[in-house]
Amino acid sequence: MSEKKMTSSRRGHLKSLMLAIAKDLLEKEAADLITEKAAFIAENCPAPVLSGGLPELQEMLKKLAQTIDKVDEDRYDSEAKVKKTDKEIEDLRMKVVEIQGIKKPALKKVRMSADAMLAALLGTKHKASMDFRANLKEVKKEVKEEEEVGDWRKNVDEQAGMDGRKKKFETA
Repeated sequence: MSEKKMTSSRRGHLKSLMLAIAKDLLEKEAADLITEKAAFIAENCPAPVLSGGLPELQEMLKKLAQTIDKVDEDRYDSEAKVKKTDKEIEDLRMKVVEIQGIKKPALKKVRMSADAMLAALLGTKHKASMDFRANLKEVKKEVKEEEEVGDWRKNVDEQAGMDGRKKKFETA
């Protein structure tokens, strides 16, 4: 089954419609946010009453200072909770890493002579050299006589068939 492909003009039209709908939704969301903010401010922040004398203004300032202190305490408490939960999250991550096991990095091959290895291990204070070949035993190598390579066509008849293969294994 071959699906009918959409023409580019139809695709462009649909794309422009989707963008227009998304734009309308974003504008509506921004307007809702503004009205929500205004409702919150109206509810939690009543308009100050500036009519009256000095003692009434001082009382209003005291109330404002108290609310500021309360909000500051709430902010501090919430920051402490966030720090505590962040620490717990980090501890749990560390436990997960410990449970999974620490992955060791792949080691790189380093070509180093025995003397250089000893110098690296012992440091520059000790001058030690090891000749590992000095203590090895000498081994005499036996020279095997190789069969002379001759014409391959010789003995073809002898080695043909199962009898020939059988002779090859018996002689070897």
